[in-house]
Parts: sequence; structure tokens; C-alpha cells
Amino acid sequence: MRVEDCNWMDLERYLERDDRIVVPLGSVEQHGYLSLGVDRILSERVSVEAAEPLGVPVLPSLPYGLTPYFAAYPGSPTLRVETYRALLRDLLDSFHEQGFRRFLLVNGHGGNDPGREAVDQWDAAHPDSRARWHNWWAGERVRAVVDSIDPEATHASWFENFPWTRLPGVELPQERKPVADISRMRDLPPADVRDLLGDGSLGGLYERPDEDVLRVWQAGVEEVRALIASLADA
Repeated sequence: MRVEDCNWMDLERYLERDDRIVVPLGSVEQHGYLSLGVDRILSERVSVEAAEPLGVPVLPSLPYGLTPYFAAYPGSPTLRVETYRALLRDLLDSFHEQGFRRFLLVNGHGGNDPGREAVDQWDAAHPDSRARWHNWWAGERVRAVVDSIDPEATHASWFENFPWTRLPGVELPQERKPVADISRMRDLPPADVRDLLGDGSLGGLYERPDEDVLRVWQAGVEEVRALIASLADA
């Protein structure tokens, strides 16, 4: 259930029987021809669909993350690493004070990974709680489905092109874009990253049939749901 669909009294009653909560993490940033909100949209939606049958509350996805390398693309703001880590610690502290004890942070943006260290440190310092980090797109089930369809699944490619991340009236290129060498991308100045990537896609097909991407989506939902359920025994 979405926290936005609850009032505080609903959550107080919920805490009488359960102390799990899901925290989606995203990043507003360029995704080629797709919405700037791809990572926010996907992390929240996969969390909501996964948590709904379990009755576990889901926060709105945190829209700002770590994406300094995309700074040359308008609409791609970033936080500093120390700011992001402090923000995650503050959020966990705040919910802990309210009685929540078991947290699944569902991350939708690879650049946010430096935040995992702060979550792990917080978890180690709170033996009465459990905080787990999950990159939903990199889960074992998701990757198995992706690899069976098309392993060239990169940033702003078909892999992130879902019905709910597309923009109406925007036509996508039909050719397969060569996969860029991104080994040094995060060390390059933003203008050089834009020169390297052009439209923002890292390569591969821009779209595939919905039957393919929905198979990926179902695997992601099932994987997140299993992790939420596992927190019940944590």
C-alpha cells in the first residue's frame, strides 16, 4: 500500500501488527527518449506492486540521487555522496524512532550505490533492526529473464522502456545503437559524457515488444516481493 494513500492513523494501526516498510530510491536524470523520471517511476512502481498483496507500506520514491556525470543533460540534478548518505541515515533514523524496524530500500539507479555503505553501517549499528538494499534491475531473476531476451540491456535502452516510462508522441530510433565504452564514464567531465553518449542511451535496441519487457517486469516484482516477505523473518 502506498503511504500517500494512508493517513497517520492508518500507519499507527499498521505498526501494531507489523514494522516493515519499503523505501524506493530513484534519480531524476536523462534517459534518452524516455521520461526523465524513469528511475523514480520504476523503483516506486515495482515496490508498490510487490508490496500490495503483503499489505506493507511503500514510501514515494526518493527522486534525487547521484548522477554527476549526466550534468550536461538538462533536468539531471545530483546530490553529493556525503549528502546522499546523510539523507539515507536521517530517513532510517526517523522511521526507527516511529517504530519501524525492518526496511527494504529498493534502488532504481546504479549511480546511487555509494548509498549502500551508509545503509549497511546503519544496519550494523542497530541490532534491533534490519535494513536491506536491493537494486531491483540487477536481481538474479531479472537478469536471467533479460539475458534470455537480449543481453544488450543498458541505460535508456529497451530494458527501461516500459509502457509507464514512455512519453506520448515521442518516436524512438529503430536501429540498434552500438554499446558505448563506459569504463571511464564516471571519471569524465559531464560535457565529455554527453559527447560520448549523444542521445543518452548507452547502446542496444531502444525498444522491444511489450511481451518481452513485461516478462522482465514480472520477474522484478516477484523478486522484490520475495525480499519483502523475507523481512518478516528477519
